[in-house]
Amino acid sequence: MRVLITGAAGFLGSHLSDRFLADGHSVIGLDNFITGNPENIAHLAGNPRFEFVRHNISTYTYVAGPLDGVLHFASPASPVDYLEHPIATLKVGALGTHNALGLALAKKARFFLASTSEVYGDPLEHPQTESYWGNVNPIGPRGVYDEAKRFAEAMTMAYHRYHGMDTRIVRIFNTYGPRMRPNDGRVVSNFIVQALSNQPLTIYGDGSQTRSFCYVADEVEGIYRLFMRGDNNPTNIGNPNEFTVRQLAELVIELTRTGATIVERELPVDDPKVRQPDIRRAREMLGWEPAVSLREGVTRTIEYFRSVLAR
Repeated sequence: MRVLITGAAGFLGSHLSDRFLADGHSVIGLDNFITGNPENIAHLAGNPRFEFVRHNISTYTYVAGPLDGVLHFASPASPVDYLEHPIATLKVGALGTHNALGLALAKKARFFLASTSEVYGDPLEHPQTESYWGNVNPIGPRGVYDEAKRFAEAMTMAYHRYHGMDTRIVRIFNTYGPRMRPNDGRVVSNFIVQALSNQPLTIYGDGSQTRSFCYVADEVEGIYRLFMRGDNNPTNIGNPNEFTVRQLAELVIELTRTGATIVERELPVDDPKVRQPDIRRAREMLGWEPAVSLREGVTRTIEYFRSVLAR
């Protein structure tokens, strides 16, 4: 297959590029480096089956030659990033999705949308099933990301219904692992970098809010299977094991052996109190479930950040 991956220099996009290449496919990676990192794809330089294009998918996009798939992963994806780039986040969810869908339609290619658990907002249903419509504040600071992804899902389904396009939608839950940026503002990278830098770990509120953390290798495997043999309905891909943010902080302190302390800060506006995927669809349709425990995944991620911070 020959596929286009937008956001290919990002955390997930770069791992997904590796996964397609490992199975013998060809990848065109597209990124404008707003939040992507050239180092994430530097190891692919010289690979004859990988081509990189520096481009903003929110503007007119042309790709020569046939495509079998268009996977739209371009978007700021952490609160720090989408609060710093609110307009770009809305544009890539709306205009970027429109352009990527139009390209897939023109090439008669399968379209794959990277959506998010944030479409559920601060959920009133727990755990979250794909049939849950969500509880989102459209005008709050997080709305630029939440609503961009909800609109992207609506547009994807419109192309599926109107044009008969072969589409996929993945709802990604908290994912972590190597190639995260040290300053991306996500809780796993925050805690590890703070601990390794001998700083207190910052939790918001009392740390009782819950998250479900999926190691990147597991997440990418689920995404890859969904692209290959899923259906057009949204599918949760995430780890159903739920932990409080304070439990994560304590685990990072234990595994880094730093003796770091924990400090509490005010809870951000609209911060979800709980987050846990129901993954029955993924289990039944794809035969997928995560295999890497939080302890093992965090240990691997700590070693990655040790090497990054030592540079």
